[in-house]
Amino acid sequence: MDKEKFEILDDLDLFLKILPHKITKNIENAFEDLIEIVLDLGRPPVIIYSDRKKTLENEIVSELDISFVLEKLGNVGDDNRAGIEKTLHRISLIKNRVDKTIGLTCRVGRAVFGSIKIIEDFIGNGKSILIMGKPGIGKTTMLREIARLLADKENKRVVVIDTSNEIAGDGDIPHPAIGSARRMQVKNTNMQHDVMIEAVENHMPQVIVIDEISTEKESMAARTIAERGVQLVATAHGNTLDNIIINPTLSDLVGGVKSVTLGDIEARRRKTQKTVLEREFEPTFDILVEIINRNEVAVHFDVGLAVDKKLRGIATDVEIRKIDGDKLSKSKNSKVDDQIFEEKTENIIEEKEKLTENKSIKKINVFPYGLQKAKLKKLSKSYFSNVKIVSNPETAKIILTTKANYSKEPKPKIIEMAEKIGIPIHLIKKGSSDQIARFLEKITYEKASNENPNKNKLDMDNTEALNEVKLGINKIKNGENEFELSPQDSNVRRMQHFFATNEGISTKSIGENSKRRIILKKRMQ
Repeated sequence: MDKEKFEILDDLDLFLKILPHKITKNIENAFEDLIEIVLDLGRPPVIIYSDRKKTLENEIVSELDISFVLEKLGNVGDDNRAGIEKTLHRISLIKNRVDKTIGLTCRVGRAVFGSIKIIEDFIGNGKSILIMGKPGIGKTTMLREIARLLADKENKRVVVIDTSNEIAGDGDIPHPAIGSARRMQVKNTNMQHDVMIEAVENHMPQVIVIDEISTEKESMAARTIAERGVQLVATAHGNTLDNIIINPTLSDLVGGVKSVTLGDIEARRRKTQKTVLEREFEPTFDILVEIINRNEVAVHFDVGLAVDKKLRGIATDVEIRKIDGDKLSKSKNSKVDDQIFEEKTENIIEEKEKLTENKSIKKINVFPYGLQKAKLKKLSKSYFSNVKIVSNPETAKIILTTKANYSKEPKPKIIEMAEKIGIPIHLIKKGSSDQIARFLEKITYEKASNENPNKNKLDMDNTEALNEVKLGINKIKNGENEFELSPQDSNVRRMQHFFATNEGISTKSIGENSKRRIILKKRMQ
């Protein structure tokens, strides 16, 4: 591999010069592993390495130590961050209520040439890329290298929006880590979205690089930039695509989420409720990179399609990329969502089979009072399809509530009404998933027993089937890879699915008609 791929610029000597001698003398020679120094007033200093930390128990941080560092820093911004001129090092301040600095986090900044080899093949394709990962995992380091590669190797006009001078360092001259890319500094953190738009309008970039999109205004500015045909490369808060989807401030970056009411035919076709979540518009970013660790990433090459599938609970294809020395390996992976997909498919098969067995299924209407209706609906839809959760208590066959709700004084009007017109009220101690499931199991099999003339045989078969699944669960937990259960009808299999998945065991049905049965397996991590 080219030697440049391993070159690291960190200007560590300038970093060490801002620290008191009582700290630097305790720093070990493994400088390449040094991450940050933590100084809190009245406490021992802490030296943090990539794989360990060292607390200097015999030293205490004094006001003089903190002043020593502050005197050597550049300008402190409104975000309480400062830098060392001509370096990428970052010092963050903790202040008390009278604006006095009482703590410092001194973080080593590095430019690692070759840090984007894992995604380098698609950086120059003009598509906008969003990078995610936990703090300190290397998102900003990756941004610097992307800016340099696009500016110097792809010969594109690149502008870096540098809010805290985190990407290109302190001072008016950008750090060489970003190559010939231009840098626009941001006077105030609240102005980042304005500077993003200014960059497009005034400087005609082909690429804009931004660290940490975190507000609604910045999301809107990013959308405006993308609509003008400019490639965006940015980072955002969160570790995965799921984090972005459920974040109301940032979900616009991946297309936004809206609630849609489906028609009866479409709802039946999708096998969903009539009200579902769907993507609202085209994503701002085409590709999303999730940094797993410094040598491994997960890449979603079609963000729009990935969001659509996740909202429908369908497996999404993600490419796992790993660097091992000089070798890059790629593999397709959708196991994170395979269980959801398998369960949805299994529900469809079971529902069709049950309809074949009895086309005139009568459902039990249950009204939950003081309980999470969504939790009940999920359990009844997945495992107890003969139970219907209703919104009107007058249409209910059973009212389900907790003992605490039932015992309220004065008595709730819904409970009063139910007792007056003779609707049975079932009490559970708490509204946990386990207790709700036991209630659903009870009414399911009471109904089945009443409809079956051979009640004793039915109860015996159910007991044997549940004992068998419990035996299988124990065997899987004790090391066996899989365990095959005996053939059962669809009602019993639903219960077996429920008990197994509730214990963290993967389930899959095989066989047809009277020979259909479940295989229990270890769930992939």
